[in-house]
Amino acid sequence: MNDATYAAFSRGIHERHFDKRAPMEVSIEVTRRCPLECLHCYNNLPMNDAGARRNELTFEEHCRLLDELVTEGCLWILYTGGEIFARPDFLNIYTEAKKRGFLVTLFTNGTLITPRVADHLAEWRPFAIEITLYGATRETYEALTQIPGSYDRCMRGIRLLLERGLPLKLKTVPTTINKHEVYEMKRMAEEEFHVEFKFDPLVNPRIDCSQSPLEVRLSPEDAVALEFFDPRREAEYRRLAEYDVASPTGTKLEEGHVYACGGGQRSCALDPSGRMSICVLSHQEGYDIRQGSFHEGWEGPLREIRSRQRTQTTICSRCRIQSLCSMCPANGELESGDAESPVDFLCRVAHLRAYTLGYEVPEHGDCNCCKPGDVHQGLLESAERIRKQVSGPSHWVSGTASVSGLNILQSSSGCQSGSCGSCQASHR
Repeated sequence: MNDATYAAFSRGIHERHFDKRAPMEVSIEVTRRCPLECLHCYNNLPMNDAGARRNELTFEEHCRLLDELVTEGCLWILYTGGEIFARPDFLNIYTEAKKRGFLVTLFTNGTLITPRVADHLAEWRPFAIEITLYGATRETYEALTQIPGSYDRCMRGIRLLLERGLPLKLKTVPTTINKHEVYEMKRMAEEEFHVEFKFDPLVNPRIDCSQSPLEVRLSPEDAVALEFFDPRREAEYRRLAEYDVASPTGTKLEEGHVYACGGGQRSCALDPSGRMSICVLSHQEGYDIRQGSFHEGWEGPLREIRSRQRTQTTICSRCRIQSLCSMCPANGELESGDAESPVDFLCRVAHLRAYTLGYEVPEHGDCNCCKPGDVHQGLLESAERIRKQVSGPSHWVSGTASVSGLNILQSSSGCQSGSCGSCQASHR
């Protein structure tokens, strides 16, 4: 038998399917219920939400879905939530996926992991487990989760998995509440737990259109300062910027598809009730597998969504720093209800990354971040502060927001304008 590394195996699979359309990677939200009440979360619901529980796919429906995914050629499954272990039958669902040979990744907050759960995962070993940290200290962690005792339960879950040698990674979402502890979380992960650590400063509005998570989203300056505090991360952005700026014409989005990612081409997502969509963030369009089958959804609505052409020209169309930008149609849907509309926050972050690295951004339309736009000068000043390190993690000694002091925007669920399709998608 010839041995191969996982990287070589994965690369070979993707190369063989490069020009083929197949759902090799499928993300499945088993529930949106969660024992935590994180201020930045885009989709969590209370543990006792009876309506949400009734609407979730049953164990038998999950088994039928897994059988269909085998037929369709799926290899990788991600189980996510909400909190996956909020479902008492989740281990049964997971075991059925393992029996069928899928490479399964689990996203969890770790607070519901018990010795019984950890023992079962050790017996039916997952491909990977990722736990989200919300702070390095109990005070910060629980300021964000709003649940007393959640920090200790998370630490217990981490240790139970590590004691059994399970493949664990840790990550966080930086917010105004925990930004000062991001690099302490990194140290804890690498030096105390000896696992990989990553973070992503993007916080989205909720899928029910509430803007409340944006109250704890970092400013563009804080987001970039946090990223560039790590020299390796800064070097990677520099490599991306050099590639973008060296391109003679840039990417012309107006000539392409709305979606340029793997969604609908190599991957897709299913929400707790069985609605298929391009990805876990996109909820305006999709297909209900309870009304048919996974195959019908993949070959019908998802094929149509993935092949849709762009209908408008925006400042993104000729932008030459797209590799520095996290913009995608799903972000546009959540921020404004329009998959093709630029997200101002992401635009500012991308330009600030470029300016901090010392790059001029080539003209690409009436962009507010470029000269003589209204925020151009402010971004240049932010870039200078980041370069001189007068702004950033070394100056953050405590959180800049408290739970009691938050002025939550649109805290009630549901779209205030009535113009967004996400509400209908999330309240079926």
